[in-house]
Amino acid sequence: MTETIESAARDDRRPPREERPRPRPRIHRAWLVAAVTFVTIIGGAAFNSLPGLLIDPLHTEFGWSRGEIGLAVSIDMALYGLTAPFAAALMDRFGIRRVVAVALTMVAAGAIASVWMTASWQLMLYWGLLVGLGTGSMAMAFAATVTNRWFVARRGLVTGILTAAGASGQLVFLPLCAWIVDEHGWRPASVTVGLASLVVVPFVWLLMRDHPADVGLAPYGGAYVTKPAPARGAARRALRVLFDAARTGPFWLLAGAFAICGASTNGLIRTHFVPSAHDHHMPITVAASLLAVIGVFDVIGTIFSGWLTDRFDARRLLAVYYALRGIALLFLPMLMAPDVRPPMVFFIVFYGLDWVATVPPTLALCREQYGDDSAIVFGWVLASHQVGAAVVAFLGGVARDVFGSYDVVWYAAGALCAMAALMSLVVRRVPAPGEPAAAR
Repeated sequence: MTETIESAARDDRRPPREERPRPRPRIHRAWLVAAVTFVTIIGGAAFNSLPGLLIDPLHTEFGWSRGEIGLAVSIDMALYGLTAPFAAALMDRFGIRRVVAVALTMVAAGAIASVWMTASWQLMLYWGLLVGLGTGSMAMAFAATVTNRWFVARRGLVTGILTAAGASGQLVFLPLCAWIVDEHGWRPASVTVGLASLVVVPFVWLLMRDHPADVGLAPYGGAYVTKPAPARGAARRALRVLFDAARTGPFWLLAGAFAICGASTNGLIRTHFVPSAHDHHMPITVAASLLAVIGVFDVIGTIFSGWLTDRFDARRLLAVYYALRGIALLFLPMLMAPDVRPPMVFFIVFYGLDWVATVPPTLALCREQYGDDSAIVFGWVLASHQVGAAVVAFLGGVARDVFGSYDVVWYAAGALCAMAALMSLVVRRVPAPGEPAAAR
């Protein structure tokens, strides 16, 4: 009788049947989830290839200044960043699948609705508000959430791969959209990226899972853990994490450096490289193809950066990335020409390798500094990235209107990158468990 009672007590302590760990499959389900995340980010990133191609067509058709168009792009970029930490908290509350499916639909709605716009405020509504909120919900905080839940081993590598998805989207859609704009106008290109977002929704709904425990598995390289209860008060939690992180010095250093990262990539190169090259009589399709080549090497550089992050000090990696990027920007005005010459090819290859190589070490430092809240903290750091991008997307257009050239913007961005390198080096290190404090 006593043995029966003890056996029943042991059974009561077991997790419910659906949460019991299953035998480890030959190929872990985490890799399928990562693959779906990769495709989703590509679909969401389709729109990001468009604004730089449409500045001149919109200016020609509607007479809107480049500053007005740049303002719409800056609203999109700012919301992309500011939405990310709330999206990470919403994923904890409602699940990844629901949040991402709604986000993809918003991107499609904004891109397709822009076909009928006639006023600049509509551009800001469709491109700025709808697309900004949608893409922000699939920002790098989405990749951080998936990585934190599904992986213990290979986190740096997976972060690099998922970060490279944005560049892969650029690689796929930039040449296609440039050809469509050149042959058929900007409206079919906008519809194309809207449909690309909708196509991804079924993959997310059918194949994505919110947590390894949903399929009875442990995270890749880790021990089995039960799925936590939905976290209520998503907005309150996102703000609480921000207030807690804002009391620490590393947060401001990481956020400041990442703001400069956004200014020197999405805000400057992605938005203004094509019109700047066109100012020097380079055909739009050729300039867009150069951006696509950046996407090719971005994939390589980001994955390699993830591999390096698993092995070397993330602070020193960031310092090297920012310093080299700044040097490259200082030389860019001298490389602009009507045709593509070897020095420009070298710049494109180098800048591609460095484009978002900053993400894996930045996320690693957030994880090191802020633990379980790292995905949300990274969302706020990403918000600074997008605010920096938004400011330069707008000011770059204003500078072009005022000075008739982008040169001053390239030089200013190069100087800012030197500052980001110094900021990265002074982030204090958190010793690993069992490591003496003197090792910081």
